[in-house]
Amino acid sequence: MMNADTRRPLVLDTKELARRPGQMVERELQVPAPEHFGTDVISVPEGQPMTLRLRLESVMEGVLVSGTVSATATGACVRCLEPVDLEIDVPFQELFAYTDKAAHHHEVAGEDEEEDVHELDGDLADLEPVLRDAVVPALPFQPVCRDDCPGLCSECGARLADDPTHHHEVIDPRWSALAGLAGGEDTTDSDEKRN
Repeated sequence: MMNADTRRPLVLDTKELARRPGQMVERELQVPAPEHFGTDVISVPEGQPMTLRLRLESVMEGVLVSGTVSATATGACVRCLEPVDLEIDVPFQELFAYTDKAAHHHEVAGEDEEEDVHELDGDLADLEPVLRDAVVPALPFQPVCRDDCPGLCSECGARLADDPTHHHEVIDPRWSALAGLAGGEDTTDSDEKRN
């Protein structure tokens, strides 16, 4: 038994569908994002509002939940470290099996074919793992503030978008000794050689 907590905002009560295949309800909910909803570089901050547009359908095996989740993910540009805000709108679909149907599925499936089967806890469906599985892979692996972000100067860390002409004189270290000689030429020696 999973013991889903009805006080958690991502736990849905499906009682109104009551094992009547063909029944369907649609809902739109505003819920706070759970903690750790993303990756280390970009995520939906905990408590940030997420909009869920849901369709719950009663089928023979359980309740099919489909819809979209919309939210704003925040992070930092991997090139220049500026803040990045990304609007996401991700579709998802998952079957929440009745406990007896899930038990039958586990019996029929061999150990090699073991799949994650989401089960209803009584009439309750916990959407958090389903939404996490949909949203996290949809987030960019390396977010950028804009596609052509030039990043930071490798020498001094200056933001190159602020100064597109920014550069440093780079002298090949193999020639640095000669550069010192060219700049410090002694004119008195050359005058004596001419006389």
